[in-house]
Amino acid sequence: MRGIVKQFPGVRALDGIDLTVHPGEVHCLLGQNGAGKSTLIKILSGAQRPDAGEILWRGSELVLARPSDALRQGIATIYQELDLVDGLTIADNVYLGQERSRGGMLDRRPQRRATGEALRRLGHQDIDPDSEVVDLSPASRQIVSIARALVHDARLIVMDEPTAALAQAEVDNLFRVIGELTAAGVAVVYISHRLEEIRRIGDVVTVLKDGRTVATDLPARTTPTQKIVGLMTGRAMERAFPQRRTPAGDDRPDAAATPGAALLEVHGLALDGVLRDVDLTVAAGEVVGIAGLVGSGRSELLETIYGARRRTGGQVLVDGRPLRPGAVTAAVRAGLGLAPEERKAQALLLDQPVSRNITLASLSRFARAGWFDRRAERLQAARSVQELEIRPTAVTRPARNLSGGNQQKVVLARWLLGSTRLLLLDEPTRGVDVGARLELYELIRRLAGDGMGVLLVSSDVTEVLGLSDRVLVMRDGHIVHEALAADLDEDAVLNLLMEGSPV
Repeated sequence: MRGIVKQFPGVRALDGIDLTVHPGEVHCLLGQNGAGKSTLIKILSGAQRPDAGEILWRGSELVLARPSDALRQGIATIYQELDLVDGLTIADNVYLGQERSRGGMLDRRPQRRATGEALRRLGHQDIDPDSEVVDLSPASRQIVSIARALVHDARLIVMDEPTAALAQAEVDNLFRVIGELTAAGVAVVYISHRLEEIRRIGDVVTVLKDGRTVATDLPARTTPTQKIVGLMTGRAMERAFPQRRTPAGDDRPDAAATPGAALLEVHGLALDGVLRDVDLTVAAGEVVGIAGLVGSGRSELLETIYGARRRTGGQVLVDGRPLRPGAVTAAVRAGLGLAPEERKAQALLLDQPVSRNITLASLSRFARAGWFDRRAERLQAARSVQELEIRPTAVTRPARNLSGGNQQKVVLARWLLGSTRLLLLDEPTRGVDVGARLELYELIRRLAGDGMGVLLVSSDVTEVLGLSDRVLVMRDGHIVHEALAADLDEDAVLNLLMEGSPV
């Protein structure tokens, strides 16, 4: 890709991007949210047309009018927000737009057979090609999207945050498949905000910033982290996690101060088939982290506390007062706010402006004598955008047009604008770049320092240990261990997740 330019109204998203990928290499594409990565891969996949520049494919110029053109050429894209159709079977999704026919009739048998072979290659022979996508977990949906690329014999596969919804065993299996593909000459463009993944499977790195290529062909395994982060952010990387408040008499730098009074109490919480006998507390000014594998019930726990799922047993108390089961409005009035893992599907009104998404939980404060004050709403939203460094800053822009990290900031801004006293955060840094992640870490610790309680779920054990005062380890819908973060290390947590006992 040479000199790729893409202009949107008021925004020059790409300003002369260059990217060269060779057969059999894993080329890692890095950059902050808003750097231009998503726009670049949409152009490479045929979803958008560049305003200037050229794409050379196997030595010849390539013009892509639509995504099916790219797939026919051997270019497959696996998006972070998966493009699967819930009402269709897995095999139908794999062949969507590339269906096979015989005698004018759709021939599904070879499609099912090829889909099954691809799923077995990925180590998921348990997934039935005839089952519907709507019944799959997020991890299984990711596997289906990868199977689509394998079935169509792609020569270049673009993977946008492919491990975000995968458990560690599934990540290991994916990396095995990537190794097999590259050994066969298939090229992979790999986008991830997890630098440890880049070290593990990457060959070279290209870094984008503000729509430009600022570095390319950096060795993935040996380029210092400080250099990569500096190229992405334009500043030196400081320590990843903010320092906790230190209690008197404890000279450990990562020790947690004594928290305030209990804000949230959960006793014997149950959700049929998912949660059983869960007890936990979160104090004012405390960050409590939940570590658990995919399927452990961690997300369902937050949703049940919040009232999005109706619990079948137990109690949830805020300030000692019980919350009604399945009552989200009551939870919000009590001071709870939830930032869910699937922010696009569960948290945002994508076609509404940023301002409305920020004020959604606090609309009554902008009502004056029966009239809604839109000017006051926009001014308040602009202040929130400034405080959280949401980019771009235009509050009239639809939330759909923001990058993943900036969409996450909009969700947090919504709850910070209200009277929230307890934040429930499910994968708060999923799909968020290194620079924005550091900002979110600082924000979470600052909120706790101001007396807010935080209960967070993360697949990143290092993140749970680095941010939390206390850590709860969850397996099979139950809390199996609780300890101060300062008394745990990553090996101990991983052993608890796998075996149920610390090292």
